[in-house]
Amino acid sequence: MPDATSGNPELIIRIHPVGGDDVSFVTGDFAGLGQAVEVITRALNERRSLVLTQARSSREPDTSAIVINLANVISARVSEKNDTADRRIL
Repeated sequence: MPDATSGNPELIIRIHPVGGDDVSFVTGDFAGLGQAVEVITRALNERRSLVLTQARSSREPDTSAIVINLANVISARVSEKNDTADRRIL
């Protein structure tokens, strides 16, 4: 289902930090799965934070901006909201 404000599809991003529990977000920040994987991979490789401006977590129903420090992230998964297949990036 496309995000109402951007027209982008809603994607699920699951972040797995070192020594912590996975954190998941639903976001409409990317034009598609490929763009999301590319942006997250670049941020991981460059040890930068990931900024999502149209995201929400499972704990909060409202969309907001989220800054994710990727310094201690082992992996991230990106999947389409209605698709069980996902891509894993390291």
